Amino acid sequence: MEARLKRLKFRAHHMGSNENDILFGGFAEKYLHTLTPEQVDRFETLIAETDTDLFNWVTGKQAAPAHLDHDVMSMVKAFVQNEAAIT
Repeated sequence: MEARLKRLKFRAHHMGSNENDILFGGFAEKYLHTLTPEQVDRFETLIAETDTDLFNWVTGKQAAPAHLDHDVMSMVKAFVQNEAAIT
């Protein structure tokens, strides 16, 4: 599991857009180790989506599709709204 978390942290920091690198990388650094295995699965599925869609969903510009509107999406949205800083 530790190798998987390390790989996911790397992927979260290297998603493509600077904004998503900051948002998802920051979330992964702070919270990935606290997630259940099922939540890690959902995070991995989530970060496989396109950068533009992810950014729009977590910033509230668009609603996330129902199959991705789960607890991990809520956690990432809360992180983006309350803790993340894009400079």
